[in-house]
Amino acid sequence: MAGRFAPRSASRAAVPRQAAAPATDALTRDWTPPGPLDLRLVLGPLRRGPADPTFRMTRDGAVWRACRTPAGPGTLRVTARGGRIEATAWGPGASWLLDQLPMLLGATDDPDAFRPRHRLLALTRHSRPGLRLLRTGLVMESLIPSILEQKVTTDEAYRAWRHLVRGHGSPAPGPTDDAAFTALGLHVMPDARTWSLIPSWEWHRAGVDSKRSATILRAVRVARRLEEASAMELPQAMARLELIPGIGPWTSAETLQRSNGAADAVTVGDLHLPGIVGHALADNRNADDEEMLALLAPYAGQRHRATRLILLSGRVPPRRAPRMTRGDIARL
Repeated sequence: MAGRFAPRSASRAAVPRQAAAPATDALTRDWTPPGPLDLRLVLGPLRRGPADPTFRMTRDGAVWRACRTPAGPGTLRVTARGGRIEATAWGPGASWLLDQLPMLLGATDDPDAFRPRHRLLALTRHSRPGLRLLRTGLVMESLIPSILEQKVTTDEAYRAWRHLVRGHGSPAPGPTDDAAFTALGLHVMPDARTWSLIPSWEWHRAGVDSKRSATILRAVRVARRLEEASAMELPQAMARLELIPGIGPWTSAETLQRSNGAADAVTVGDLHLPGIVGHALADNRNADDEEMLALLAPYAGQRHRATRLILLSGRVPPRRAPRMTRGDIARL
């Protein structure tokens, strides 16, 4: 593992907390979607747990998102009013965020391409007309938390993401004179260089084992090449990501579902999804990946959308005792 982490003799000051991005005047944009759009349903997959420092849903119906764009850090606030989307953005990345707003909210998605062949999917689609598949155009912001989610419980992964983003990211740009905004505690995730400088003991404190941290370090070294995958077709994009040791089909699918709006990026290798799909479509909670793929074969090109609808249907098998025990390496 030599060379993958900062020397143990290095002080914590060797990885300074990133300074807050300078807040610019707010920029705004209104956009009318081509059909029904449920903001929380569309943007929900970007939230990594209820305390995600990069994502907030507030009681007034607004969705807040802090991210690192090609133009720099930015904060986006989105609301829906009377069939119209109202967006406000701050920071160096504000213009980029507003330019990408329609794509983020599924303007390039084609829900009508999905032809349900199962009553459950037809009913769920009818009851969720506002579902569209988002597309962020940003690979690393979805790849890193997906790597953190490998082979651990979701609670462990969410805790690691919070610890690393709050400790090594930067406060999000925005209306800092507004107490309500400040209370959100939004942070932008670290840039590639900062990720690469996080020392081994910080990964340990976050509960991230050496395998996952090493995978992230390999990825951030070639972050620019990985970001190019956002403009590729799904097979080429998956191949690009999976060139990195430690990134397999599960991680690439979870990433490209968000960054590319990939309607066919079905997640294989998941602990629970095959049983959920098997239970919903064939009353077989013990289905494996092979059976899941066979059941989803009629939806080729739209298999991710099919699994989203299944998960939204609420038809999931009764819970059993957990098969994966929680481990806390930070206590070791």
